[in-house]
Order: sequence, then structure tokens, then C-alpha cells
Amino acid sequence: MVFNTGAALLDAIVLAVVSKEPEGTYGYKITQEVRQVIELSESTLYPVLRRLQKDECLEVYDQECAGRNRRYYKVTERGDAQLHLYENEWKRYSSKITSMLEGGINHE
Repeated sequence: MVFNTGAALLDAIVLAVVSKEPEGTYGYKITQEVRQVIELSESTLYPVLRRLQKDECLEVYDQECAGRNRRYYKVTERGDAQLHLYENEWKRYSSKITSMLEGGINHE
């Protein structure tokens, strides 16, 4: 993709992916789903997850899987509210960009 992905957009994408799983999901699976829309390395993902956890948008818990602990991430109420804010902002923003690219915004 030619366009850079800023921190807010990364946060929005990660929250959207994690929110699809009510019981939470783990880092590798999040990376795979995010990669369906943007290029993302695991080394980029984990700082995003830590930031969202620090901001109380995600909660973290460990669960055993095949004899090892796997860290799961789950969206909190605060994270859900933040995701809705991002969704509304994205609709407004993308609508303006699309309008501009398709012929300009009329100023009245």
C-alpha cells in the first residue's frame, strides 16, 4: 500500500479485529487478520497491543494451549467506546477523501 498507516488507524484496525472475538484472541491471529488489509509485522503489532492495554482499551489474560501459555487480548468497555469513535471518525474522513478524489468538495 502506498499510504502510511498512522497510530490511530492501527489502533482502530487492531480494536476492530480483537472485537470480533468476544472471548479475546491472541497476537499471531491478530497479525494474520490485520495483514488482510495492511502489511504489518509482529514487531509492529506488539507495541500497538501494549499501548491499547496501557490505555485500558484491551485487557490481557493467559491461557494454556498445547502445554504453553498463550496471551489473549480482549476489548474492554473503554476499548469498545474508542472503536465506535474511530468508526465514526473514519466514515467522515473517508467520505471527504473519496469526495475529493472523485472530483472535489463543494464549498458553500
